[in-house]
Amino acid sequence: MRIGYMLSSEEFGPAELLAQARAAERAGFQGLWISDHFHPWNDAQGQSPFVWSMIGALSQVCRLPVTTSVTCPTMRIHPAIIAQAAATAAVLHEGRFVLGVGTGEALNEHIYGDAWPSASVRLDMLKEAVELIRELWKGEFVHHDGEHYTLENARIYTLPDKPPPIYVSGFGPRSVNLAARIGDGYIGTMPDAELVRRFRGVGGGEKPCQAGFKAAFADSEDEGMRIAYERWPNAGLPGELSQVLPSPRHFEQASQLVQPEMMKKFFVCGNDPEAHLKQIETYKQAGYDELYVANTGPHYEGFMKMYAEHVLPNVR
Repeated sequence: MRIGYMLSSEEFGPAELLAQARAAERAGFQGLWISDHFHPWNDAQGQSPFVWSMIGALSQVCRLPVTTSVTCPTMRIHPAIIAQAAATAAVLHEGRFVLGVGTGEALNEHIYGDAWPSASVRLDMLKEAVELIRELWKGEFVHHDGEHYTLENARIYTLPDKPPPIYVSGFGPRSVNLAARIGDGYIGTMPDAELVRRFRGVGGGEKPCQAGFKAAFADSEDEGMRIAYERWPNAGLPGELSQVLPSPRHFEQASQLVQPEMMKKFFVCGNDPEAHLKQIETYKQAGYDELYVANTGPHYEGFMKMYAEHVLPNVR
């Protein structure tokens, strides 16, 4: 299993993200995820640098493969612009770039005031967007008059030698089925073996499957829990709330229902490498090929040291 590091652009500014990328490469991580947000989930996280600027900068500070986790190419940014941005990213990273896509959240994508579509419509929009992106990557002029998007006389001139793979995220049966049909790989979050089996069984075959989990490195489990609760109480929200709540203040209101102890279910808290190895094993047993770990809070240097010395060598 390949182990990578997740750059949380909701929580860290540009300089911190670049420092973490350098540290991840030194520690022995094998790739990077980077989140694409217009807003953080709450004001305590407090950041939202533009992901495409960060991806360009990452190409100049390390040589780790980079995956967007995930970009929504349907509403906030037109798929033609995503196609151009991803093509440039693939050139800058010399082919070490994966475009991870999904249907997004109202938190980031509804900002122009448009109605937030139903889940089925968002899946249809994603399917058309991916088709359009791939068409543009052929390097010819594209004329497209689809159900959701129109293009006239559009051509991308700066292209990599080989189009980047497109991995599709999915959390339920319909979205996983779509990922299997249109994706070059699958992105999940939970160590749910049934979702991986579904992806592979309905058409994904042996395509790569990625997932991620969160950590809160600290001197004790309780201190890690406190940091996680301070910055990511939204991790404890159930169901579709993360897709439909429209602003950070709504997440803050809903997160009042989350208790600190709940963070231990969603984060690996503290400084015990065995807890991380145990969590990694659950994803391995679920069938994932790649796993990306995010660290919340200020102690990323301790996290990197622990992984370099006690976690990564034992995984491999």
